[in-house]
Amino acid sequence: MDQRVSMITLGVADLERAGAFYSALGWQKAAESQPGITFYQCPGMVLGLFPLDELAKDQGRPGAHLGSGAMNIAQNQPDRQAVDAVFEQAIGAGATSMKPPQEVFWGGYSGYFADPDGHAWEIAHNPFFPLARDGTLTLPSEIDREIET
Repeated sequence: MDQRVSMITLGVADLERAGAFYSALGWQKAAESQPGITFYQCPGMVLGLFPLDELAKDQGRPGAHLGSGAMNIAQNQPDRQAVDAVFEQAIGAGATSMKPPQEVFWGGYSGYFADPDGHAWEIAHNPFFPLARDGTLTLPSEIDREIET
């Protein structure tokens, strides 16, 4: 299996509400979105929103209770000010603050919020991980490896 992630699908209780939240963050629905599922094209991958009950059926476990919060999705920012701006935008759009942005033990700056369905997002600035212009993250050791080859 290739070491990559192509798509992350979040199970949501109310597709319209979830879509309104991500729209309030400035995210644009992909043209491929259709009734019952919403897609957002991100650099190098897709984020999908899918009703919880339909996701459970699609996984082959109809009626299963799908939880949230056992993982988090992270979005790195180029600096601390951008972290603060994105965090405040999310709170204004209806997110719940889990941990306001602050200096963290590993030398960066980050905060956590939960979207309306309880999915945890970390917004972070990591001075040790450079970002490309499109916001994609490549670990420094991987950049060094590409230069060596």
